[in-house]
Amino acid sequence: MAETKLSAEKRTAFGKGAARTIRRADKIPAVIYGHGEAPLHVTLPGHATMIALRASNVLLSVDVEGQSHLVLPKDVQRDPIKGFIEHVDLLVVRRGEKVTVDVPVHLEGEAAANTVVQQELTTVSLEAEATAIPDAVTISVEGLEAGAHVAASQIALPEGSSLAGDPEQLVVVVTGAATAAQAEAELEALEAEAGIVRDEPTETTEPAADQS
Repeated sequence: MAETKLSAEKRTAFGKGAARTIRRADKIPAVIYGHGEAPLHVTLPGHATMIALRASNVLLSVDVEGQSHLVLPKDVQRDPIKGFIEHVDLLVVRRGEKVTVDVPVHLEGEAAANTVVQQELTTVSLEAEATAIPDAVTISVEGLEAGAHVAASQIALPEGSSLAGDPEQLVVVVTGAATAAQAEAELEALEAEAGIVRDEPTETTEPAADQS
């Protein structure tokens, strides 16, 4: 994984008012911590940081007054309404060090006809070197029949990565697609159980033409 470089400034003002001032200047308050080092409070460039954090588990090289810090985003706080980044926690990592991260799961291929593919997990937890975190893992569902399933332990992992979560967790389940008649029957059974009575359409008779 390539490193994304960002330049940061040390931050000395704290609190909600100071954070609002930072964000109005198109910057983001952040803290760098880990490996027993004292937390380093910084401000990051707003636009460049927003673009960098679009990728999951992006490896950042943050320059602060000429000193480079290799970090991973540990927590990204966003405004619940507008979605802009409010604050970022950055965890210091070392080259060759292994870290535990959640990696996206991508599906490829087409399952057998008349089946439905259910993705139970959108991410899996992996242990990988901080400088070699995979962007994603891929599962092929090509030709899978109803009743097939894929557990976490069956995922082909990139070299150097290992599963950190439960190997028995189901990631993908393939079921048979219900026909329209089956779906209608199930709906009617649920309605009957709930005491719902459908209004049946009534037949209407056109008035006879006036013969007079």
